[in-house]
Amino acid sequence: MTATPEKAQAPHKLFDLNVLAELLPCTTKLADLDFKPKGIVLSGGSLDLNHPRLTPIGPFSVYEDGAPHADPAFFDLPDTPILGVCYGLQEIAWRLASDNVIAGTEREYGYADLTPDRHGSHVDRLFEGIDGSIQVPAPRGLRHHRHDPQLPYAAIAHKDKPIFGIQAHPEVSHTPRGIELLKNFAVNICGARQHWSMSSFCEQEILRIRNLVGPNAQVIGAVSGGVDSTVAAKLMTEAIGDRFHAVLVDNGLMRLNECQQVKETLAEHLGISLTVVDASQRFLGALKGIEEPETKRKIIGNLFIDIFEEEAIRIEKEAEHTPNAGKVQWTHHNVGGLPQRMIDGQGLKLIEPLRELFKDEVRELGRQLGVHEDLVMRHPFPGPGIGVRIIGECTPERVEIARQADHIYIEMIREAGLYNEISQAYAGLDTSQAVGVMGDKRYMGYIVILRAVQTTDFMTAEAYPFDMKFLNKVAVRIVNEVQGISLVTYNVTSKPPGTIELQ
Repeated sequence: MTATPEKAQAPHKLFDLNVLAELLPCTTKLADLDFKPKGIVLSGGSLDLNHPRLTPIGPFSVYEDGAPHADPAFFDLPDTPILGVCYGLQEIAWRLASDNVIAGTEREYGYADLTPDRHGSHVDRLFEGIDGSIQVPAPRGLRHHRHDPQLPYAAIAHKDKPIFGIQAHPEVSHTPRGIELLKNFAVNICGARQHWSMSSFCEQEILRIRNLVGPNAQVIGAVSGGVDSTVAAKLMTEAIGDRFHAVLVDNGLMRLNECQQVKETLAEHLGISLTVVDASQRFLGALKGIEEPETKRKIIGNLFIDIFEEEAIRIEKEAEHTPNAGKVQWTHHNVGGLPQRMIDGQGLKLIEPLRELFKDEVRELGRQLGVHEDLVMRHPFPGPGIGVRIIGECTPERVEIARQADHIYIEMIREAGLYNEISQAYAGLDTSQAVGVMGDKRYMGYIVILRAVQTTDFMTAEAYPFDMKFLNKVAVRIVNEVQGISLVTYNVTSKPPGTIELQ
């Protein structure tokens, strides 16, 4: 099974069915494959702004300038089923006849009911066993249900070939029976075997890493203390031992006591060779006066690369004095944004040990590798850290306020026994000021925005339904214990249309 995604979530759901799916860029040529796919999934545009393997803003239409298109040779494969999801449906229709696709202007977010017509066509195979209608997140252009005249073709099938398309996203958690549709395609239509497992992936990935690295090379990898980087570091250590060097760059935007906890967890408990680089002053200095979110992200990302490159050069120089030591290579769970100069100039080779896995699969791999459950279930933390959880300039004072508020919030979530019920939670800071009253005095203070979501795939998410008594207790503690806060609010926006992070 192969996928040519802008968004890799559909193949991810095939892993849930124990079906092996190869994730490939949508620009992949059929001639470049060294295997014949049993089926092809053309995925939709990206919805997740934070996932490293996804394009931040996917294409809205096949008519857009620069819109990606699949190799037409895929459509000429005899008897190879194809499933298009959202943008993939448009691509199928456009490939078969460019005038099939009409650029629309209707948009709707929320839920819709998709009710397939059944008249003995190929589409029946895709919806086999799914009676009635399916509730789906309404994509751009889809309104109400399958029979809506605004979009009569929410699902399509070729009259002769095993080519299918669905405008909604069956792979996201907001589509409760979508996994059945994907199983119909992968197993019943394509005939894919359900033999993939995490244990086999772990064994194969360790062998792949050893073959890729070779017997002598040194490997450097960035860690943050989150589940992704920790599992990647543990996997690398299992594969090549102390030739793997983990580097934690303290950017001054970490959570409370984070660097010390990472050091204890990785070096002392997991046996990972770790170097901590304190660059907090460099980051906070570079962020002085910067308010625009994307500019903050770029400054943090570029400076991280500069510091990481310095560390790679240092380790390589040390390796020159070690008998039989080879060149330094790079590994990371997220290589997005790595400048070409670093690859070309230092001769680095990229290793992506978690390239095919999403968060729930990374957690399962962590369990396979013996990573403690508390760390396996740790909530995600963005690469730019607290920097993207502050609306406005990231001054040292504001970072400390956000850090203290977040610590109280997460501590209270743990004490209430809710932590593992929540996929991600944090306290962000809005540097707009609101009036408050303490004693008999009015004062102006910052606004804390609490966020907590439930999701299985991080592509869609719903706000966690806290009891108001709990939120009241959190607000009281934060206002009383964190100086400079006058107001605490809770973000209830689902994703989409919102995002999980503030920025």
